[in-house]
Amino acid sequence: MALPDFRNLGIALRILLLVNGMDILAAMLLTDKREATWQMLVELSTISQPLVIFSLLVLYTINRWLTKLPYGLGVVAVLALELLLAGSMHWMVVNILNWEYMPTLARFSVFTVIVSGIMLDYLSLRNRALSKAIAEARLQALQARIRPHFLFNSINAVLSLIRSDPKRAESAMEDMADLFRVLMADNRELVPLHSEVDLCCRYLELEKLRLGERLRIDWRIDKMPLDALIPPLVLQPLLENAVYHGIEPAPEGGEVVIDLYLSRNEVHLVLTNPYNKEGRHQSGNKMALGNIRERLALHFDVLASLTAKVMDSRYQVHITLPYRKAGEA
Repeated sequence: MALPDFRNLGIALRILLLVNGMDILAAMLLTDKREATWQMLVELSTISQPLVIFSLLVLYTINRWLTKLPYGLGVVAVLALELLLAGSMHWMVVNILNWEYMPTLARFSVFTVIVSGIMLDYLSLRNRALSKAIAEARLQALQARIRPHFLFNSINAVLSLIRSDPKRAESAMEDMADLFRVLMADNRELVPLHSEVDLCCRYLELEKLRLGERLRIDWRIDKMPLDALIPPLVLQPLLENAVYHGIEPAPEGGEVVIDLYLSRNEVHLVLTNPYNKEGRHQSGNKMALGNIRERLALHFDVLASLTAKVMDSRYQVHITLPYRKAGEA
């Protein structure tokens, strides 16, 4: 169990929506006339909105420190911070703004602790629910990735090399072992981008055993952030789709372009491959993309996105996710 990532825009939006929802509910329960309800809502918002916005800014700033604390100690730290901010705001409103409707410090502090506790409890429950969803998505990804035709063709390609090129056959078997070791691992944690690239290289070497010169790869990784953390098995399934849908159906083969770069503190993974309008297995392609979208959302919420589009005779998948490094995830 861990504290939420207060840098995540989705977390901030949920907190703002919940606070506004509590304000509306409180205004409706404390009044019995529409005019009085609106007046009460304005008064509650005048108190709560500056406090919650300032709290989110402070939590964003100290998020890296909070993530290093045990969950229980982290909760205590957040509640203590909220009490400090609430006391500071109460003093400012009473002594500087001279607002007569401000509740007593004791009532305001109790209200702040209750609301903060509800927020943390809600986010904790959501995190536990997502943990189960991540595990389920991981199993779905595993099932989707081990395609029988790939395994069958790879084994046949290796067998054909055993006598003619034993060293290459041995290297291919090592690539297969590494690939399936990753596929069978617990893939719930983020991994460095360079390890995903290494996995993809091993996968492509296996595909080249059977496709030969029909499969051409253009790596554009000069601006790739090596230490960026991404969900595992994100790029490799896209490459598998590119080979399966874009290269295999074309007798002349084609080129797959992999462009990985960092821009404005965002990591971009862009993959393009030939597009055949008469291509097969389109439903399988959409299933794989849907699975990747789900895992991106589970790890990064609204901060990550995946778009897929057809451009003339090319098919492009573009993933954008926040730049996270070890110790910041």
